[in-house]
Amino acid sequence: MLDAALAPSDIEAVALAGLTARPKWLPPKLFYDEAGVALFERITELPEYYLTRTERALLQRCGAEITALAPPDAALIEYGASDEAKARLLIDAQPGRFAAYVPIDIAAPALAAMAARLASSHPGLAVHPICADFSEPLALPRASTGRTAFGFFPGSTIGNLDPEAALAFLRRAGRTLGAGAHFVVGTDLRKDPAILLPAYDDAAGVTAAFNLNLLRRLNREADADFDLAGFTHRAVWNDAESRIEMHLVSRRRQRVRVAGTAVDFAPGETIHTENSYKFAPAAFASLARQAGWETIRVWTDADGLFALHALQLTGSPG
Repeated sequence: MLDAALAPSDIEAVALAGLTARPKWLPPKLFYDEAGVALFERITELPEYYLTRTERALLQRCGAEITALAPPDAALIEYGASDEAKARLLIDAQPGRFAAYVPIDIAAPALAAMAARLASSHPGLAVHPICADFSEPLALPRASTGRTAFGFFPGSTIGNLDPEAALAFLRRAGRTLGAGAHFVVGTDLRKDPAILLPAYDDAAGVTAAFNLNLLRRLNREADADFDLAGFTHRAVWNDAESRIEMHLVSRRRQRVRVAGTAVDFAPGETIHTENSYKFAPAAFASLARQAGWETIRVWTDADGLFALHALQLTGSPG
């Protein structure tokens, strides 16, 4: 049975920690309630959002090469797995290569639906979902132990972590996956902001709805009273930090209550809701090396939009 990763008291505590800070912030893991997952799926299909289709094309083109790094009967461990679409490109590239699939995500309903679909489409594959925050320490299910772990972290999700958190995550993943493990990580590449910004501020307003849905969730689950019409979505490129930032901007002076605590907003004040770091390949290789991983292969598309990095744990993850 899949339990919710975030209890109401956790959501209230996380929300208050961010909203009473200066500047205000909220963690992106709060995006992914059921409505947020559905909105993000719509984002991945938008014409401006090149990331998903580019990465899928790379996985289709290079899937056999990637899975050849894993021994037979390995366990595919996917971090941030809200659906199985990308993992299936590896699972199906060399049928039988992976005997087990362990998707890790905080969205319990999405994991349950995924497990049901795979039970029908891949009856010989052992599927063991973990409903958890992958930024915290975790243990693999007993059914996957004894198999060589092959890590998979697609979607440029590592770009949502600041450099210190990304380093800590890579070290933690090394401890989880074990000595000699391989880990395939997707990263968005640095490029012209004219390409980057529309991917986070689309013409149809789906990304704006996704960002604002975070406030709707707090109203429902953290006893908040946000007026969603009082905030607007903003995406900016921070060149010095090599990242896209998403913010919710207060349209006016207002007071919001969250779990009984008053939170005041000045006109134009923002809540920083997400970062998405963009990497040059050498910069990501350097980050991975600090965590004990050596880059053994990098695949990129012809337009230089996206990269898949094959890492091998050669040192100590610390």
